Amino acid sequence: MQYIKAVFTFENIEDYQQDLLISDLADLGFDTFEDSENGFTAFIIKDNFIEQELKGLLFRYADDFACDYLLEDVADENWNAEWEKNFSPLVIDDVCYVRATFHEPQPSFPYEIVIDPKMSFGTGHHQTTTMMMQYILAADLKDKAVLDMGCGTAILAILAAKLGAKSLVAIDYDDVCYESTIENAALNHVTNLKALCGSKEAIPDEEYDVIFANINRNILLDQIHRYAEVLKPEGKIFFSGFYLDPDLGMITAECAKYGIKYLDHKQNGDWVAAQFEKK
Repeated sequence: MQYIKAVFTFENIEDYQQDLLISDLADLGFDTFEDSENGFTAFIIKDNFIEQELKGLLFRYADDFACDYLLEDVADENWNAEWEKNFSPLVIDDVCYVRATFHEPQPSFPYEIVIDPKMSFGTGHHQTTTMMMQYILAADLKDKAVLDMGCGTAILAILAAKLGAKSLVAIDYDDVCYESTIENAALNHVTNLKALCGSKEAIPDEEYDVIFANINRNILLDQIHRYAEVLKPEGKIFFSGFYLDPDLGMITAECAKYGIKYLDHKQNGDWVAAQFEKK
């Protein structure tokens, strides 16, 4: 699959403004982001890219900060080399070590996850993924049925498997993420994971004890009703990919329509992750 790389550089941009822009870019279809010295780089499937939409988005921010961008085609075969240059190992809560295939193992950690990200979002480095992993590490997943929506690299599902989950379904609309999920499950010797390519319509008519959904506010709002249909009573949902205000309130209100109540949330910078439970 052919991707386009957009290299953004800024003057006088605040951290929260950059996070808001990234969220808006995700709504346009950009699915992977890398920090750089003067901004960040974003990737989007070439067939999904409409430059006029990007220009319109940046125009809305014109009074807030100065922004330039350069576009470049990215060949599939160059992706692993890009990640090898930029992907450093990560430690979550001193117990989970996330590394790429080209890093040395660290058997001293209770949990080690090997990720070959390709073009998939989800190496643990983004605040949303980190917070989701913190929630998962604190949860009781032993013998639980788990659904991971917008799974990216399947890092969350793989961590759930290592914590004793009985069965896992990992779904992403991007076929690169679907392929990455299968490969990463094999790298981590996870044999009870079913990978599916699609969106809410791909969710099997099964019951789940736990759902992970690290996507963005608009997609979550659209899919919550389907999550409610497949989540068991007293089942947990962990959400991330959005901001505190107004996003968390909107998601809480939508969940309440289906008997899913807010329990608590975490915040890292401007990003939020939250825990919900079905009544």
